[in-house]
Amino acid sequence: MSSDQRIPFHFNAKGHAFSAHFVRPVDVPIAAQAATSLPTIGGHAHSRVEDFDVPRLASFKLGETHVSGSWQEDTIVTTSATAVLKNLSLLEFLTVDKIVSRLTAQFTSHTTNPEGHIIALGSHFENLRLGGHEVKVILRHDLLLNSKTFAELKDNLENDKRPDKRTGIQDGVALCSLVDKIEVDPGLRKLRGFEIDGHILHIPHFGEIALAELFVEPGALTLTMLRFKLGSPDGGSGTGGETGTNGKPVPPTQ
Repeated sequence: MSSDQRIPFHFNAKGHAFSAHFVRPVDVPIAAQAATSLPTIGGHAHSRVEDFDVPRLASFKLGETHVSGSWQEDTIVTTSATAVLKNLSLLEFLTVDKIVSRLTAQFTSHTTNPEGHIIALGSHFENLRLGGHEVKVILRHDLLLNSKTFAELKDNLENDKRPDKRTGIQDGVALCSLVDKIEVDPGLRKLRGFEIDGHILHIPHFGEIALAELFVEPGALTLTMLRFKLGSPDGGSGTGGETGTNGKPVPPTQ
C-alpha cells in the first residue's frame, strides 16, 4: 500500500433514532429510522425522519442522527454520534417528549493506550411517562468520565456494591447502565406487578423497558437509551435513541 494512500485512523460512529419489530397480534417490522454511519476516513453524516406513524403501535414527531469524525490536533482524533427522538408514543402508553443519546470519543496517538476515551455527556430523557405517570431518570455520567479504559470501567463496576445495579462482565465485554436512580410517582408504584430492577422497569400487561443501557468492549461503546420488550396483549421489541463509536489507528504496513 502506498504511504500516500494509507489511512492513519479508522473512524467509526453510528446511530439510529428508532427501530422495532411487533409480532403480536400482527407482524409489523419497522426498519431502523434515521440511521446513519460515519465513513472510515472521517467527515460527517446526518439522517432525519419526520412525522413517523404506525397507527396505535408507534409514532414520533422527529428522529434524527448525526455522526462526525476529525483530527482536532496532529495527535488527537475526535468522533461523535448523536441520536435524537422527539415526541415518541409507544402503544399510546409509553410517551416521552425527547430522548438524546450522545457519545463523544477522543483518541490520542503516540501513547501506550490503544483505547479512546468515550463519554456520554448530553444524553438524557425529557418527560418520560408510563400510562400518564411521570418517570424521572437520573443518570450517572461520572461512570464514563472516570473510566478512560475498559479496564478502569471494569474496576469501577466491580467496586460498585449497590444492590440495585445490574451489571454483567464476561469474555471481555460489559453490560451495564448509566442509570443512577429512577423516581416514579406513587400512582405507578401502586400498580400490582410494577417493579424497578436496576435500570429495567417491569410493567404489568405492557412488558419491560431498559433505560440508558451500555454495551462496552475495549475501545468501543454502544449506548441504547430505550430498549423495550412487550408482553401481553402486544408482543415485540425495539430500541429508541441508540449510538455507538470507537475508532482505531490502522496498523502500519510491513
